[in-house]
Amino acid sequence: MDPVDDLLATMKIEDARYVRVDARSPWGISFPPRHLARLVLISRGTCLLVADTLAGPQRLEANDCFLVRAGVRFTLQDEAGSEIVDCDGLVSQAPGGSARVGGDGELTQIVSTRFAFDAVAAEPLFALLPPVFRLNPDDASSQLLRTTFDLIARESAAGGLGGGFIMSRLSDVLFVQALRTCCADVGGGTVGWIAALRDPRLAVAMEKLHADLAHPWTVDELARTAGMSRSAFAALFKERTGDTPLGYLTAWRMYRVKVLLRETPLSVQEVAVRVGYDTGSALSRVFSGREGVTPGAWRKLTAR
Repeated sequence: MDPVDDLLATMKIEDARYVRVDARSPWGISFPPRHLARLVLISRGTCLLVADTLAGPQRLEANDCFLVRAGVRFTLQDEAGSEIVDCDGLVSQAPGGSARVGGDGELTQIVSTRFAFDAVAAEPLFALLPPVFRLNPDDASSQLLRTTFDLIARESAAGGLGGGFIMSRLSDVLFVQALRTCCADVGGGTVGWIAALRDPRLAVAMEKLHADLAHPWTVDELARTAGMSRSAFAALFKERTGDTPLGYLTAWRMYRVKVLLRETPLSVQEVAVRVGYDTGSALSRVFSGREGVTPGAWRKLTAR
């Protein structure tokens, strides 16, 4: 399993919900901040996207799709000044996942899915993404997204046995497709672990490091794995990830520690061994230095 597959599996995507909205001008829908992400596709018509995290309103056209991180407030409306309704009230009155809003003017169709997941497990990925991420409508991955949206719409319209289960699983697929598209985009940048994974000079070393975080890696060993000199490897690694090889390893070990503390009953000593530390006290020193609290205290603070 590659690092992205591993991360997506650890996120435990759940509570995926799909809704289609037929909006006729004048209309507006507000989406309050929630502990979940949203993926929205404008399947027909146009509208304005407004969010505090954006420099200004953005005009969306048919086939435009965007992913919104958890905790971000945004609004969709036909034009500035249109009356706005809350999405929660709208969706609660949506039989079969279909809702209507607005007047009797021009039609805009919106399809949206929302996703709950383990925010701790998702941290390494979502830290790379902007609060609102617009996907390129002409990208091949975006075309696959629209195909999955269409499959969900067809299943919703069919209303067959097990339709809710099928739509939920398709929504899970939709979210992973969206994240994959985002990964491909941020991977084309200059800094970040995904960019390093996509660099053929670093890919093998990155994959081996992620496959065994508990291994006592050294810069020399990673450089040999990459077929590079130590100095060249260290310089390229810092350029691509923004961190040193061993600093990067520590960061991912701490990420794994958080997941294990949240998802397992393992003791701090057992967690320490799982991620490459000889003792729980050694892990606690590193963890406390980065998080400001001990692993045990962090587990209590974040208990669900």
